[in-house]
Amino acid sequence: MKTTAESANPASAVEAQVEELSSRLESSLAEALPGLSGTGVADTAAPSRDFGVDRLVESMRYSLQTPGKRVRPLLLLAAARGLGTSLESALPFATALEMIHAYSLIHDDLPAMDDDELRRGQPTNHVLFGDGMATLAGDGLLTEAFCLLMACGADPVLTLRIAGEFARAAGVQGMVGGQAADLMAEGLQSGDDDCASAAGGDTRGDRAELLRAIHRRKTGELLQVSAVAGALLAGADSAQLAAVDDFGFHFGLAFQIADDVKDELLDTAATGKRAGGDRARGKLTYPAVHGVARSLELGRAELTAALARLAPLGPAGELLQHIANSSVVPVFERAAD
Repeated sequence: MKTTAESANPASAVEAQVEELSSRLESSLAEALPGLSGTGVADTAAPSRDFGVDRLVESMRYSLQTPGKRVRPLLLLAAARGLGTSLESALPFATALEMIHAYSLIHDDLPAMDDDELRRGQPTNHVLFGDGMATLAGDGLLTEAFCLLMACGADPVLTLRIAGEFARAAGVQGMVGGQAADLMAEGLQSGDDDCASAAGGDTRGDRAELLRAIHRRKTGELLQVSAVAGALLAGADSAQLAAVDDFGFHFGLAFQIADDVKDELLDTAATGKRAGGDRARGKLTYPAVHGVARSLELGRAELTAALARLAPLGPAGELLQHIANSSVVPVFERAAD
């Protein structure tokens, strides 16, 4: 039930709902992985069989429970709640989604990838646990995410559909393929002719088109499917699904543009990562291709387009709108100062 203050201030009511979603999500994440020795993982009667499991689960938990924005699972929960399904039924799917995201961050930070030592202001997984254990922790999170989905007890047809959407968005045609392209595209910024040829050209227009495609795959696909999964759980009709899908498409681009700008301009205290890391690695980013001012214009345009797609949902889209705005607007405002 809304308080009198919340009724008088709809924005406050929406914020309170998002805080509730966040709180429930954090509790679910804390319970997502099995316990350590004596609490469910290790078999004390046959310790050799479970040797190493404690350390692996510790590494997995470290990255899964490191405080973060939780944008992907919150989008799922916001769409599900806004369109009328229970939080309890959506939480396993949101938790599995964050497990997939956490795996991707562990691997992305490895020395063979972006070689980052900070993530969310904390040492990255491989810094604390070593490259090998970090790699396995990522593998474990990805695998356990689908184990969680298969055991959640939801409608099996719907579960299989959403699991398939998660796998597609995280796979070769989505996030992993986008990360591969992102690695290869580093040569474009350093003038690698072979890379330019493989990418289809080296004009500014070529780079801009490639950049948008990379961002759509490595970041946008999983953000888009996050919102769509929530709508599917709520039994959304075709018009509602189309609205949420279009929202996710544009928001995914806005989010990655904001991330590019943040990395370019803000310090470690603000980003939780090494300042200027993208530029130092020669990454193909929006500021590198378009400059900061134009990047801000493009990012705001994508956010505007995303929010416009929510209009047909009416009040059912308010939670998604709040999460979208709070995720990128502060970056755009700080960058414009």
